[in-house]
Parts: sequence; structure tokens; C-alpha cells
Amino acid sequence: MVLDTTKETICINQIIGQKNDVLTVEGDVIVNDIKPDVLNTVSSKGNVCIYKKEVLDGKLKIDGCVNVYIMYLADDERGSVRCLNTSLDFTHIMDVDACKAGMDLDELISIRNIDCKVVNSRKINIKAYLEIDVTVCSNDNIPIIKEVTDVEGIQTLNNTMELNSLLGSGSSKIYAKDTVVLDNTDSLAEILRTDIDIVNRDTKTSYNKILAKADAHVKIMYLTEDNDIKMANCEIPVMGFIDVMNVAEDNICDTKYKLKNFIVKPNNIEEHSIYVEAEIEINAYVYEKKEVNIIQDLYSPIEDVNFTKKEVIALTGKENIKEVHNIKEELSIPEIKNNKIYDVSVNVNIENADIKNGKISYEGEVALEVLYNAENSSNIDIKSINVPFNVTVNNENIKENSNIETLATAQRQDFIVMENGTVNADLDLEFDTSVSNNEKVNVIDEITIEPKTECSSDSMVIYFVKSGDTLWNIAKRFGSTVEDIARVNEIEDVNYIVPGTQLYIPRYCKRKTA
Repeated sequence: MVLDTTKETICINQIIGQKNDVLTVEGDVIVNDIKPDVLNTVSSKGNVCIYKKEVLDGKLKIDGCVNVYIMYLADDERGSVRCLNTSLDFTHIMDVDACKAGMDLDELISIRNIDCKVVNSRKINIKAYLEIDVTVCSNDNIPIIKEVTDVEGIQTLNNTMELNSLLGSGSSKIYAKDTVVLDNTDSLAEILRTDIDIVNRDTKTSYNKILAKADAHVKIMYLTEDNDIKMANCEIPVMGFIDVMNVAEDNICDTKYKLKNFIVKPNNIEEHSIYVEAEIEINAYVYEKKEVNIIQDLYSPIEDVNFTKKEVIALTGKENIKEVHNIKEELSIPEIKNNKIYDVSVNVNIENADIKNGKISYEGEVALEVLYNAENSSNIDIKSINVPFNVTVNNENIKENSNIETLATAQRQDFIVMENGTVNADLDLEFDTSVSNNEKVNVIDEITIEPKTECSSDSMVIYFVKSGDTLWNIAKRFGSTVEDIARVNEIEDVNYIVPGTQLYIPRYCKRKTA
């Protein structure tokens, strides 16, 4: 006979696979006819856009491009600085054995380095080295038996757990657009390089919606017709609503921003301005804390109980932690002296994350690329400096085997040139860390009962506790109950028994063996 049970369905977000990879994207850029020859390259900068991603059986496929800006010293009379830009498409396939079509893929792709080699005066070879971190998850609705109803004498071993159940997910595509106004005296000749960062990220919940807010911070270096190099900056608001049913303020929300496309070009409508457009996809996953009473084992002293059991991996202890670390550093760059800094590119690289119970210790470096005005010249010089950091994030949910995902960014950047040739750097590094733990949960499936056969009964049996015994296991073995054994033996704490203790076990009923 199949027993009637009370069930609760929870959505378990399980990490199926995680993988790191390095991809080299290579191509050539040809100098078009209207630009001067290349003498040598000055610097290169780029960003990654993802067109499409797919989870297939045993594989992942990611399609995207690397947009590269190359500043070069022209082989002309003035030795001017000019720019080449190109887009290098790529398709990358990764093997992840356990993944299946339809699962969720979260990817983090960053540019580690871009190497440029002058092939000849009209061609440059580009190699962009990408670091790829991927996580594949499955979202499974698992029915959990909470209670067995209308059956006399059934003994159940319950475990109350606090799980993080996936409440829902969604995405929104945003087009962040703006016009960057230049000085009226500037006649734009060429855009030399661009950069975009998503800063000031914030998430709020309202009725059945997630409000994701941020700013797209855009930096543009450009060349005027007078051969002056200048900078323009803007912050474009990014805001998207994502529908998630039954979302509440105390839910945990993972929100991620993905750059899909980035356009920067001279504005053909408004003079002395540059048009900027960023296509950004916002993905949100919402988790709710659920206290679930799960039956781990069961039996009956008077009937045979049969059931199946399977093991699932549930998410627990999920939390998002933000830690801001300030770096104040005096950079010695005597070449700068009183010259002008055009731009400083900042990349935060985590080299090692030491995870222990209660804390994560990050070690890494901030890679600074300082572009400045060369002395007695209108050209650009470049100086690369690495500033090391050590940051510790403390939280009681962090375990040695926790799932850790960290986004490290420079949110505030101030650089002041001093008269003695030093540069005072003041940076706020933000470490946005997502923590969760995997816990094995035994889930019982369909339960059936049958009358016991060939059962010999005694009113009492004496048993000596062995190492590893629990009252539950003893009661189940001899067909008694934990409550009766505790009552007869005057045991106050049913979770604590000492090996060697003599127990009187009432209502002994054990299946006969041949």
C-alpha cells in the first residue's frame, strides 16, 4: 500500500560544473588609406562583448568579439599619435561533461593582455589573451516529503534545514545612450581609445519586480584637428526592471551586467560631440530562505516499510558581501615631472584567494597604465605600474569548500601629479563576493507498507551500546521506538548515549532469520 504524504516542492539550484580557461584571439588590422604609416605602437585597449552563449550536452559554446583600440606613433613629419580600431570575432567551445542542454550558464570573461606586433608599416598583428570563468547550474524542482499522514505507529527521523531555494530568475536588455559634448574649440579628428565600466551597482525589490540600477562610466580619448590629445568622460544611467513573481525584500538577489555591444562614434547630427551607445543585458537570480522539515528515515515497529532514497545537493548559507578596500600609494614616475596625465587605466587582478572558515584572503595587484604627455612633445608616453594588495573578507557563512564568486573593481580613482614627479594614487577597490555552500540532502521517494511476517516478539531485550550507535538506529533495529527506550532507561538527551551503556529495549519485535 502506498502511503499518503505531505510534500513541499523546492527549486534547488545546483552547480553542475565550474571551469577556467584561457583563450587567445588573434587577427590583423590593416591601416586604411587615409591614415599615415605605423612607426610603432603606443598602447592597446579593448573590451569583450558576448553575442550568444549556449549549453549543449557535455559542451558550452560562447560567441563574442574583442573590440580593440590601438594607439600608434605615425611615421609622419609631426610624429603624431593616431589610432586603429578593429573587432576580432571568436567562438569558444569548452567541454563540461555533466552539463545538459537547457541548463544555465554564467560566464565571466576578462582581457588579461593585448599584444600588438607591427608586421609592416600598414599592418599590425593583434593577440588578445582572454581569461574565461564559467559556472553551469541546473534548476530542479524537487518534491520533499515533510509528513506521513493517517498511519499509526510510523516512526520518522526528521531534519530541519534552512535552504536557499531559487524563487525565480529573469533578464532585461538595456540600451544606455548619451551624447558626450566636447569643447566648442575642439574639432574632432579621431577617437583614440574608449573604455567602459559598470559602477555604482544597486538592486532593489518592489512588487513582483527587481529594480537593477547602475552607471556606465565611459572614458574617451580623442584627437583634435590641431593634434591635441584630450579626454572626455560621462556616466550613463543604467536601469532595468526584471519580473520575478512573489519577490520579497529579504530575498537574496544575484544581479549581473553583461556587455553585448558598445558603439562610440562622432555625432553626425550635433557638432563637437560623440555618440555613445552600450547594449547591456542584466540577469537576476532571486533566492529565498526556506526552513524545510525533511524526513531522513522512517520505519514501523509493526509493519514493513519500503521506500527509495536519493541524494541531492542543495544550496545553503547564500550571502552577498561587499568589501571596500582603500589604496593610497605614492607612485614614483620621474619621467612625468610636471607633464600632463591623459588617462590611467586600472585593472584589479586577483592572483590568489585563500578560503578558510570564516574568511577569504585575497592577494593580487592593481595594474596601472599611465598615459602622459611626453616632455617637450605632443606625443604620448606610457608607464606601467603594479600595486600589490592584500584584502580579507570576513563572514561566518564562508567555509573552506564554499562556492565563491568575486567581482573586483576600482570604483573611485584619483591621481594627482606632484611637482617632484610623483603621482599620488587614491583608489577604492570594491570586492563584491557571492558565497554559498553545497549540502547533501537525502530525499525520500514513494513509501509503501506491508504487514510484518514471521515476526517473533518479546516484551524486553537487553542491549549494550556500541560505538556509532544512535537511539534511532537501535530502535529501528529492534522494532521499538526512541521515546519508549528513553522512558524505560530514563535517558534525558536522546541525542547522546555512551558506548557500553546497558539498555532495556521494550516492545521487541524482530524479523526471524533463517
